[in-house]
Formats: sequence, structure tokens, C-alpha cells
Amino acid sequence: MLLDAEDSQLVLIDYQARLMPVIDGGQAVLANARRLAQMARLVEVPVWATEQNPAKLGGTDQVLAALCDRIVPKMAFNGADALQPLLAPAPRGNARSLPRHLQKPQPAEPERRTIVIAGCETHVCLLQTALMLLEAEWDVWVVVDACGSRTERNRDAAFDRLAGAGCELVTTEMVGFEWLRDCEHPEFRALQALIK
Repeated sequence: MLLDAEDSQLVLIDYQARLMPVIDGGQAVLANARRLAQMARLVEVPVWATEQNPAKLGGTDQVLAALCDRIVPKMAFNGADALQPLLAPAPRGNARSLPRHLQKPQPAEPERRTIVIAGCETHVCLLQTALMLLEAEWDVWVVVDACGSRTERNRDAAFDRLAGAGCELVTTEMVGFEWLRDCEHPEFRALQALIK
């Protein structure tokens, strides 16, 4: 099974100013998160982000924040509840004052059921968010080279648990090229430039 850009949403967890310096390999993790967001923009995939206790940990990396459709602050480690209204917006209704026969049916927005997720700390906020999204019956794909924890051991333990729970583990390049599907895609050269 390949990722489909038209069925995907990108979720970026807690790439925050005070957190990134303590993440093992933090600069590479952040660089890949930025690439993911840029790739998502090229193929019109929505980009959502969370911030854990932003008053204490600061805001999302500025470059990344500029690429996000919306950033949701949270206090819980699990960000699924805060993200759910963005991932599956409530259907738009008609005015209740109109009689039913005068109401026009509203076209349903296509639901994007695949969540491509990356973030920090992998073994806490990313793990809890991904597991709760799985429980809510989303297809969850974890971008391993855009995830980080303070220690490699914690990060890798989270990957083992996520894979065992049913998440697909992928890399930034895998995501980008699966979203494109072929070299004739109009954004091929732009995406290729992001990974060189």
C-alpha cells in the first residue's frame, strides 16, 4: 500500500524552540520536518501542528510554523483530542429555520483518512497521539527520520511499539515520492530539490 496525497494529512508534533536543542539529532529531525511540510504544500496536503505547553516550551519553529495550516496548543501529552476537529471537521449544516424541503444538501468534503505524523518527543507526545489516532480508526504513518527524543533508546522503543500497534514506519523521502507517484508529476523537480 502506498501513500496517496489526496487521502493524507500531515501532523507535526511539538517542534518547539525550547525542546529542539535537547533532542538527540534535533537539527536533522527539524530539517526533515521542514521538508515534509514543504512537500505537503507542493501536493496540497493539509499541515497541522501541536505545541505542548507553549508557555513553558516556546512556540513551533518559525520556519515550520509558516508552513502549517493551523497550530493547536495542548497540555495533554496526547494531541489526538485537540487535533480531531481539524482532521475530521464537523459537516456543515443548513439553517435550521428553513423547512427541510427548502434546505439544499451540502456536499460532503472528502475525508482524508491517512495521517502522516512526525514529532517530538517520540516516546511521549508522538507515541500517545499516534496510538490514540489508531484507536480512532485513522491510518497512521510515522516518519521516523523526522522524529526525535532526548535519547536514541527512547525513540527506538517508541518505533517498536508503534510498529507493533499497526503504524506504518516510513522516511521523509518515502513520503514525498509516494505522494508524487511518478517523475512526470508537475512538482517532481521542486520536491527533488528539497531532498538534494
